[in-house]
Amino acid sequence: MLAIRCILVVVDPKLPESLALKRAHLIASVSQSRLHLLVCDGKHDHSAHLESLRTQLEAEGHNVSVQQAWNDSPHQTIINVQQAEGCGLVIKQHVPDNPLKRALLTPDDWKLLRYCPCPVLMVKTDKPWRGGKILAAVDVGNSDEEHRTLHATIVNHGYEIAELADGSLHVLSAHPSPMLSAADPTFQLKETIEARYREACKRFQTEYEITDERLHIEEGPADALIPRVCHQLNAVVTIIGTVARTGFSGALMGNTAEVVLDALESDVLVLKPDEIIDHLEQVVRH
Repeated sequence: MLAIRCILVVVDPKLPESLALKRAHLIASVSQSRLHLLVCDGKHDHSAHLESLRTQLEAEGHNVSVQQAWNDSPHQTIINVQQAEGCGLVIKQHVPDNPLKRALLTPDDWKLLRYCPCPVLMVKTDKPWRGGKILAAVDVGNSDEEHRTLHATIVNHGYEIAELADGSLHVLSAHPSPMLSAADPTFQLKETIEARYREACKRFQTEYEITDERLHIEEGPADALIPRVCHQLNAVVTIIGTVARTGFSGALMGNTAEVVLDALESDVLVLKPDEIIDHLEQVVRH
């Protein structure tokens, strides 16, 4: 994250406070990234607002460019500008849709998480990052090459955020519930399942310098555990990754990030492996 040269910041003039801009300011202060401010609107002119933000940020030493654009939908506009500007990170404030609307229509923020070819930071709170806890969710039970690469990306981003925020990194991995019908006796008892997962984590802990106190092995589905552990830790950022399945149709990511987005009480950083990013970039180009 600290090597990102350009950050796309989605500005919503209707919101009373730009939390996305606050996070971008913090990251760019350390990374020296250029900030590209974008208003997604094809009806009203926001040039005065954008120029005011540019002047303020440039006075604080940032390199800033601004743009107002509209391409069919907010998520499509953001992705088109991200590609055109070569942005390595998109930061957007998340405003939850009401449950009825969400039941009828796929929320635009979900579409952004699915289709954006670069990491997306959804800002949900105004809690300061400084000195806070960063929660990285990984699936240690999957040790194939694709998952190991994604684990490395998640943990490395976690350490970078912890460093810039002077905080601490915690790691969560879920394990399945006991199944009495399981052929392997290990998976019939909670204690033996957790013991196996903790053993599997030893190499992971050594490789990434994660102490026992900062490793959380919990039973249950990830979409329920991640918000619960985030709440227990009072985490300021939660980092989630997704892995493409073989034969996937289109560029749909797993829905864990979507499901937990509204439930989490922290900002959410969603990462994708290079395979999905390359595919999404091809989709955008065509």
